[in-house]
Amino acid sequence: MIVETNIDELKKRENSLKIIKGIIHSRGRNQLHDLTGLSGGFLLKKEDLNLLETYVGPALFEDQLQLIGKKHLGGEKILGVNRTSSGILATIMALVRPDSYVIHYLPQLPSHPSIPRSTKLIGANYLEFDNLKDFYIPDNTSLIVITGSTMDHQVITIEEFKEIIKITKSRKNHDPIDKYSQTYDEIPVMVDDASGARLRTIIFNQPSAIELGADLVVTSTDKLMDGPRGGLMAGKKYLINKIKSKAHQFGLEAQPPMVAGMVRGLENFNPENLLKSLEKKQKLLECLNKNFNGFELTPTGIMITPEALNSEIENRGIKILLSDNDISFTWAMILLREYGLVTIPSVGMPGASATLRFDLAASDAKNLKLSNLVEIINSSFESLLNVVDNPEKCQDIIFN
Repeated sequence: MIVETNIDELKKRENSLKIIKGIIHSRGRNQLHDLTGLSGGFLLKKEDLNLLETYVGPALFEDQLQLIGKKHLGGEKILGVNRTSSGILATIMALVRPDSYVIHYLPQLPSHPSIPRSTKLIGANYLEFDNLKDFYIPDNTSLIVITGSTMDHQVITIEEFKEIIKITKSRKNHDPIDKYSQTYDEIPVMVDDASGARLRTIIFNQPSAIELGADLVVTSTDKLMDGPRGGLMAGKKYLINKIKSKAHQFGLEAQPPMVAGMVRGLENFNPENLLKSLEKKQKLLECLNKNFNGFELTPTGIMITPEALNSEIENRGIKILLSDNDISFTWAMILLREYGLVTIPSVGMPGASATLRFDLAASDAKNLKLSNLVEIINSSFESLLNVVDNPEKCQDIIFN
């Protein structure tokens, strides 16, 4: 394998950022096409800039975040955190006892690594399921996590969601919620709705996580919306207070510029941008099906998994000497270096999915004709075929 460790993934990402910088300096920002669906940004107003001080910023923007965050997610109280992963970590640190269980249900394995890693960090046990027939809650369970939409945009069905809530609410948490509580409470349910807070509700017409009975929900403010790379939590006030206290103890809370960016991003959010991608993705898939068999639809675009990409190459009679993920990373780097097209396998954080996804709800997708995108995908794939049997060339492409 070429990319084996988290350090390798970090080196790949650093190389990608250097390439992006070079493209912007030599060709301009309009020659870079970010189709990750994670582009985010800071849509700050001019008058915001003088208010981003350590204490002035929270005093002014956190009240706004409470109001607009509740409109977006529901819940009794809102908390801004550095990233969705930060919110997950703070929640597990605040609510999960060492040696107890965190139980995770998601539409399709594997989970986002932040959940098992956070569980391991505090010395708790972790179980994950993607089939209701196998799902169970052991004794000594502190927290249930539901993923609304996976890293590859597999979305949970509303039937599964409701059933997990029903099963969980029938069980009791055997510890008081805090030292002031004299009664036992239900096991808390947190929903990791990083992109699902928009995919599930807008594309799949599902209710919000809170409306479906969750106690907590966390979403990413850069996924399928124009906010910064941050996390927004909502839920029951007493739980958010415990999580907020833990977040402040370990520096996981969102800083003033992030909070302001979240407010402006939520103000600017328009569901129509997601809905417009539905027609475009079908046309794109039809065009690519002339040359490929492995592309499939996502809620807002198309994707090809590393395994499907391997099959595409093998079907052309080419001997493969790379892992499935390495093939995907190599193609992603060719797309970036030769065509200025940004995908998650080139810039993703360590542990991110290696699936190549082209998100047509992304802002840059509006400025890229479908015919041009089809040509880029076809041409870059030919470039991949020319190097995929040479691991040394592929390693040079990935790491430069």
